[in-house]
Amino acid sequence: MPLTLDDLFASPGHYLHSFEDGQAVFVPMDRAAYHRSIFLDRRILPASDQSMALPLASLAARVPAAQPTSWIFHMAHCGSTLLARALDDPGASLVLREPLALRQTAIQGDPARLPLVLAMLGKRYRADAPTLVKANVPVNFLLPQIAAAAPDARAILLYLPLRAYLQAILRDDNHRNWLRTVTTQLARYLGDWSALNDAERAAALWLAQVDAFTATLAAMPHARTLDAEFLFNDPVPVLTAAAAHLGVPLEAKALEAVVAGPLFSTYSKNPNVAFDNAARLARAAEVAAAIAPELDAAEAWVARNAGRAVAESALIDAALSR
Repeated sequence: MPLTLDDLFASPGHYLHSFEDGQAVFVPMDRAAYHRSIFLDRRILPASDQSMALPLASLAARVPAAQPTSWIFHMAHCGSTLLARALDDPGASLVLREPLALRQTAIQGDPARLPLVLAMLGKRYRADAPTLVKANVPVNFLLPQIAAAAPDARAILLYLPLRAYLQAILRDDNHRNWLRTVTTQLARYLGDWSALNDAERAAALWLAQVDAFTATLAAMPHARTLDAEFLFNDPVPVLTAAAAHLGVPLEAKALEAVVAGPLFSTYSKNPNVAFDNAARLARAAEVAAAIAPELDAAEAWVARNAGRAVAESALIDAALSR
């Protein structure tokens, strides 16, 4: 049977991957392909090499209402991939990690595409299991539009306290390059930060995201915050609470097995690299000693620029798990 627009909007097998030159690019996916694709950007591992491009205008005219979707929003480098992969059971909710079309919508500042993206992301395999979307940093600055479109959505706002965040973001040249690149890409939201050094950029990005998350808590009553340190240090109860809050049908025993398995003893973005919480803590201590003056300077920058004495106080008050 020929493929119809209704098929595209109904079946997760047709995944809206990206936008290119006024076209919506779809790739074929199945449960196994989604599960093995740690990220759904250019690193996607589709069900086959075939792809399909359709005029964006033809889709935009037919967008149905999006099905309810659950969300993980995060500050980057704070365990979001670990959290999303831990909740990714092929028999439960479909989990989408960093959809490129959503990131493009944020980077390009084109919220007119958002209804189409949300409708495509909301597709699911089980009627009783909402799809879970792990966004990425640019999407944090699209949160007002997402909240307006789906105010009742369930969400986790994953963050790190300032000093731990700085240690994660400033730990090596690759992460510093990411920091400079993403803050430049987000200039339409953040302004021109070219005069800021790395420590100041990291502090400013943390503060901007704290402010975005604080506003989201007021706009989305089912949003809850999560300090990533709780996930790292005591994962089973945090995962159990997260699954229940997000509507992901996973039992505690299944999550205990995940924590005891390879996911929590390897790097979540690269399963071939050994890494666990002890290694994370050791690395953080080394970084803290190596860049102590920058950490102090960044904290001083936040103290000068935060609009309140304890910038993340609202996040702590709305915690999923303490």
